[in-house]
Amino acid sequence: MNILFIVGGGTLFLIIAYFTYGKFISQKIFALDDQNVVPAVEMEDGVDYVPTDSKYLAGQHFSAIAAAGPITGPIIAGIAFGWIPTMIWILIGTVFIGGVHDMGSLVTSIRHKATGIADTMKEYVSMRVWILFNIFIFFTLIMIIVAFTDITTSSFVNSVELADGKSIGGGATATSSILYLVLPVIMGFLLKFTNMKLSVATIIFLPLVGISIWIGQYIPFNLQELSGLNTPQDAQKIWNFVIIAYCFIAGIVPVWALLQPRGHLGGYFLYITLIFSFIGVIFGGFQVQYPGFTSVLGSEEFWRPMFPMLFITVACGACSGFHSLVSSGTTSKQLAKESDAKPIGYGIMLVEAVVALIALSTVMILPQGDALLGKSPNFIYANGLGSFMALIGISKSFGISFGLMAFTTFVYDTLDVCTRLGRYIFQEITHIKGWSGRIISTLLIGGIPLTLMSISLTDPTGKPVAIWSLFWKTFGASNQLLASLALVGITVWLQRTSKYGKAWLATFIPAVFMLSMSIWALVNIFASYTFVNGVFVMPVGTNVVVPALALVYLVLAIWVVIECTPALIKNARFTNTSLALEVS
Repeated sequence: MNILFIVGGGTLFLIIAYFTYGKFISQKIFALDDQNVVPAVEMEDGVDYVPTDSKYLAGQHFSAIAAAGPITGPIIAGIAFGWIPTMIWILIGTVFIGGVHDMGSLVTSIRHKATGIADTMKEYVSMRVWILFNIFIFFTLIMIIVAFTDITTSSFVNSVELADGKSIGGGATATSSILYLVLPVIMGFLLKFTNMKLSVATIIFLPLVGISIWIGQYIPFNLQELSGLNTPQDAQKIWNFVIIAYCFIAGIVPVWALLQPRGHLGGYFLYITLIFSFIGVIFGGFQVQYPGFTSVLGSEEFWRPMFPMLFITVACGACSGFHSLVSSGTTSKQLAKESDAKPIGYGIMLVEAVVALIALSTVMILPQGDALLGKSPNFIYANGLGSFMALIGISKSFGISFGLMAFTTFVYDTLDVCTRLGRYIFQEITHIKGWSGRIISTLLIGGIPLTLMSISLTDPTGKPVAIWSLFWKTFGASNQLLASLALVGITVWLQRTSKYGKAWLATFIPAVFMLSMSIWALVNIFASYTFVNGVFVMPVGTNVVVPALALVYLVLAIWVVIECTPALIKNARFTNTSLALEVS
């Protein structure tokens, strides 16, 4: 079967969902009304609160949320469980859970002066829930930084061999990445201190990014050889330190010096990769080779561990708690009118699902047993993108380098946002202000991930594994838990404010499902380290890290649910009473 029928059919399903369920959610559940004055208009200050045209804001929002998650998650899940269950969850999860979560987070925020979900919980539940929710967010951000940093640096020390014997990745990707981070700094200073227009800067610096990718193949920065290190893993730990140092700088310098110009160039990368991907899907004639199911349909091996691990592994490809932070953190401060919440909040999540389908297609075109399937997801994605780009005469080696660089670029977007959000949360909880607060909080948000990546960890069987693969499950579970808790907050708000009595069910049912799958997954992760043949065994040494984190997330999540339950019950009674009064 041609992958066009899979990706094209999935895209058509998402388009139909936007005009049907998306319309129902926007009109009936959230009752969008342009007569309501949004915070960007009411509180416009030219800095944070700026009414922005929807087509520009949509691109910015897309760039912020579409990082490595919708690429890595579907690839890992597709390999583990097969492309059919992965595709079904991407489509169903996005339409009925992920899109509702993103749009709900955005609408809830604009109805509360562009504040976050945690502040909504503080208003409708308690201050204690606000503190717990922010702590939960802080730990989730740490997991994102660990998983995304380690998978990025893996491409700096590992490579893939092409059929012609040419090696791609490794030092070449490292060189291109370094050059890529230098270019936006120069661009930022030129825009700040000269009269250069953004359009001119884009015309100059975007081609330079392409040149940096090309140069990387000829001037590879092989850290292991240059420093005399024994293994690629030793070199990767140094690269992890370098990336965390970048996060520290990005977290404290003015946004014009790095984040804005880098995000601007990164946004173009996102669109260009989508164009190349669609060219490959539509005109490439690539056939599905990977099996739809990796276990016998209906067998015990089929259901477990797919339930619950599929739903946390795909992560951002179907639903992501991180999106609630973006929606309520920056996007809500720029929304020009309420009706824009549908295309930006709901629509862009559906577009991210298309990115997930394309990432899944790079697995589908590989036969089971292909050596590439043993590589990191970024190499699988880059190989697929390289094959797509070859259709228009671009060499596959450059295409793979472009794919690896594009993947790295998406990660930088996430790392920037996570570092700043972590700093904001720490400063808000501790009330440490000024430069000392910036430095201390940024060191903390970067120091914890660096510590976790510097120690040697093993899977439950004692086998050494890549840090990113070990923490991806923990990240996925915490990210989906964050989404479920955000949905709980939206549910509480809908119960108290919506004129449609059943509106809260549209977020409550997804919240219960995601909460169940995430807690189930965390229990599995904890049990895999602490129970051997049904007997409890205390993990020793560094093996205690993963089960300890799983336990922390479990405690925080259950605590938040316990705190919110009375409010949910009280609000349900309030809603039923109000409806009865209206009917009478």
